Amino acid sequence: MSERESMPYDLVIVGGGPAGLSAAIRFKQLADEAGKDLSVCILEKGSEIGAHILSGAVVDPKALDELLPSWRDEDCPLAKTPVTENHHWILTKKKKFAMPHFMTPSFMHNKGTYTGSLGNLCRWLGERAENMGIEIFPGFAAAEILYNDDGSVKGVATGDMGVARDGSHKPDYQPGLELHAKYTFFAEGAHGHLTKMLKKQFALTADSQPQIYGLGVKELWDIDPAKHKAGRVIHSQGWPLSEGANGGGFLYHQADNQVALGFVTWLNYENPYLSPFEEMQRWKQHPEIRKILEGGKRVSYGARAINDGGFQAVPKLYFPGGALIGCSAGFVNVPRIKGTHTAMKTGMMAAESAYEAIVADRTSDELTAYGTAYENSWVREELRVVRNVLPAVEKYGDFLGTIISGINMWAEHLKIKMPFTMKLHPDWSRLKRAEHCVKIEYPKPDGVISFDRLSSVFLSNTNHEEDQPVHLQLKDPSIPVDVNLPVFAGPSARYCPAGVYEFIEDEAGQPKFQINAQNCVHCKTCDIKDPAQNINWVVPEGGGGPNYPNM
Repeated sequence: MSERESMPYDLVIVGGGPAGLSAAIRFKQLADEAGKDLSVCILEKGSEIGAHILSGAVVDPKALDELLPSWRDEDCPLAKTPVTENHHWILTKKKKFAMPHFMTPSFMHNKGTYTGSLGNLCRWLGERAENMGIEIFPGFAAAEILYNDDGSVKGVATGDMGVARDGSHKPDYQPGLELHAKYTFFAEGAHGHLTKMLKKQFALTADSQPQIYGLGVKELWDIDPAKHKAGRVIHSQGWPLSEGANGGGFLYHQADNQVALGFVTWLNYENPYLSPFEEMQRWKQHPEIRKILEGGKRVSYGARAINDGGFQAVPKLYFPGGALIGCSAGFVNVPRIKGTHTAMKTGMMAAESAYEAIVADRTSDELTAYGTAYENSWVREELRVVRNVLPAVEKYGDFLGTIISGINMWAEHLKIKMPFTMKLHPDWSRLKRAEHCVKIEYPKPDGVISFDRLSSVFLSNTNHEEDQPVHLQLKDPSIPVDVNLPVFAGPSARYCPAGVYEFIEDEAGQPKFQINAQNCVHCKTCDIKDPAQNINWVVPEGGGGPNYPNM
């Protein structure tokens, strides 16, 4: 501790995604308007702003309009591609059935939205933040929460650099840096490492349902210009997922003859033989998807967990000395497949609360005004309307569940409030024993439309310093071989989209669990889905992980 230097700030933000950047910009806007010299910094574990950002994405500009009203006139990359067409397909193995627009509420129609790279939007926001005097530290991972003597959050410390796998210090060792703040915001994204600790420390989930997740596996393709139509948005449900699994695909025609496509598998699936990565590769072979991709070239790949819990899974948002914003708390509107606008707005609301507290000479207390602002916001109302959609599909299956959730969604949209809120169940608890499930045989990749995991990870530009402590920690090293392999057929070898986990044979011919941590794309699926909750994902050395271009 004595080796570490410290830096004081008014506001420290962990995470340079949409929520963190919006919070910083809004905080600085308020300070500048009042002529106050207040300091704010952002810590970003990726090598640059946007390096770890992965989303579809179709963005509702509602929050961006509030934050930076002139963004369309300021060379913002999002402005390039307004959505011009919106399609929803229900797929069988060989056919598609288009759902007419009149069957869905107006908020599902993507009117006024834009499609593009969320990573590039964050890079653009990062430039604006720096121009305002906000300090951004990319390549520095917040690894530890710091506390004041009264138990309130004091700030965070970055991870030490130059630590060998065995814990010894290498010649280039540098101790972490402490950042002290009057308030600290955590904007780590879905299932953040420090956010997990805060939820336990301050019992933030005591009055909420458990958060649940989906795994989004995404690719970027350059396609034949003759097949490209900028602004065309397609969503699909149904095939290839089978009974006990739900999710769907997306394909967005973005700028420069590129399509962003991907498949989201809800992590509440039951069959341990299911592989979200393989489901995505199989989905691309559907005749309607394949004909769009044929003649094109895959140029990027990535994967990330997504908050799916919505309204009933939102935890308490504030605690002494800080707040959860964006996907650290979970504000994704699952039916709309959107969370950027809600993440940005929550960051802005938290920033306004922190600013008011600081100018009133408060520090390290609870930002109750943030909670009140959320309760009265359009974010909460938007989530409330669709709160029963995902649980209904989970409970009643894809066909009947879609009908029930559609009726529910229409009623809420028409101001007929349902007198109930359905419950959620932790994703890890849904997995069935392998003996009760049918083994899924996935086709081999053809190298044209479908691919293997290792060649995919190569396109994510993932890199970690090899000689560093493994950031995927096993609470009990015996469980993978002694429990997960015989009972669940070793599901980690399939749920990981990056080939991190393998069961191999040791010299005596016995099964051995191997962790290829250098492949990790920071999706967090292992921490979420492991049936024994035995894997703890912690931050690796700063700057490690994927480096996504245009994702």
